[in-house]
Amino acid sequence: MPRLDATTLSTLSASVWTPRYDRAAVTTGIVHLGVGGFHRSHQAMYVDRLLETGQAQDWGICGVGVRPADRRMAEVMAAQDCLYTLVVKHPDGFLDARVVGSVVEYLFAPDDPEAVVEKMAAPGTRIVSLTVTEGGYNTSPDTGAFDAEAPDVVADLRPGAAPRTTFGLVTEALVRRRERGLAPFAVVSCDNVPGNGHLARGSFAAFAALRDPALGEWVAAEVPFPDSMVDRITPVTTDADRAELDTRFGVADAWPVVCEPFTQWVLEDSFPGGRPPLEDVGVQLVADVAPYELMKLRLLNAGHQVLGHLGRLAGHVYVHEACQDALFREFLLGYLDDEATPTLPPVPGIDLRRYKADLVGRFANPAVRDTLARLCENASDRIPQFLLPVLRADLAAGREIRRSVAVLAGWARTAEGADDAGRPIELADPRRDALLARARSGDGDPLAFLRERDVFGDLVDHPRVAGAFAATLTSLRARGTRATIEDLVRVRTPERAAPGSSAG
Repeated sequence: MPRLDATTLSTLSASVWTPRYDRAAVTTGIVHLGVGGFHRSHQAMYVDRLLETGQAQDWGICGVGVRPADRRMAEVMAAQDCLYTLVVKHPDGFLDARVVGSVVEYLFAPDDPEAVVEKMAAPGTRIVSLTVTEGGYNTSPDTGAFDAEAPDVVADLRPGAAPRTTFGLVTEALVRRRERGLAPFAVVSCDNVPGNGHLARGSFAAFAALRDPALGEWVAAEVPFPDSMVDRITPVTTDADRAELDTRFGVADAWPVVCEPFTQWVLEDSFPGGRPPLEDVGVQLVADVAPYELMKLRLLNAGHQVLGHLGRLAGHVYVHEACQDALFREFLLGYLDDEATPTLPPVPGIDLRRYKADLVGRFANPAVRDTLARLCENASDRIPQFLLPVLRADLAAGREIRRSVAVLAGWARTAEGADDAGRPIELADPRRDALLARARSGDGDPLAFLRERDVFGDLVDHPRVAGAFAATLTSLRARGTRATIEDLVRVRTPERAAPGSSAG
């Protein structure tokens, strides 16, 4: 079977949607840093939809790989003319395959940072978007301060250095635009971080200020950083996904993307330099993204953490397995209703009861086969963004916190290296060594893990948190995960116990 590229598009089965627009006529208006599965299932898909309507031919995407690990993606994109297949997996097993053509260029920054800078500095580029992960903004999860001592940041600030970080690349492009009399592009964070536009502004302005204080002030004041909320469950592509695409659709794609049917993008309408008419393809353009951000981060993203760490301990591998387990589903619903929902403001146009019911259905989709291990990666970046704000808000208000604390205890237990049956669990985390040292300290301190203040701040100093954490961790070690969760779901708050009541 010939490899997917521009020359083989016309040979594909009619069951595969292929671009009906002239890709050769599409020019770059968006440069995206961090092209992974999510960008390709989400933002690039929306632009592809827009191009199919005959609009936005000057809003094609130039993808950029920033990390050395992105080399494989660069190779695949070059071989396939930046084409890839998006496979939507429905709960009943139906697959919807679409070749996406909105990425029209791809650059690999480690090989040619100058080309990346010049692409962003070009007059046609009006948006630079980012998916650089929750930890990619180089800030302390405890204080929020930008880490000026990070080795890559220090290297980028040396006079004459070729930039290798996102901060260095974007800042140099902004400097060149200002020197050439061009308006700054909008920087759009598409990462799962509260106030991601505000966070991005702070990080890029802080980096620019290290280079030149006046430059930092200009970035903070003049560069647009719209907030956004993005949502689509997109698991890691497997060899089985590639084989299934080949077998069922006759498409030989080295790096397809698989995802769930649901998708949502809420975007702050703040683009002085212009933007594509994304509202025509389902993007919600709003004045205030914050309520939508909090809803998604504290329900979906934190809900993933609720299932992930404890589910792994109980021996579950996939998200749908944990969510279809009645005990874990009841535990998740308790978290959603009793701990997360009370921390949320009203969300315009959203019925939270329906949103949560749909969310559980999405988690239970057996076709997606998202792994709990993926959800638990980089938890030291994710938990401070998703779960700890819920815990802190409930703690301050004197509300229920047992389930949130139990997730932290479950994380600590997984860091000890094995599940309840003794099967090994690997911790994939940027703070792996520090967390493992605390989890396996052997000094008998049940709060050792919680004392990692770079992650948890002062939570260990709160008696309610410390007491619940120690008791839950002790129970997980002595009695196992299921028995521990059974105790937690047995005690129900009055709101959840009342028939017909709703937390939405």
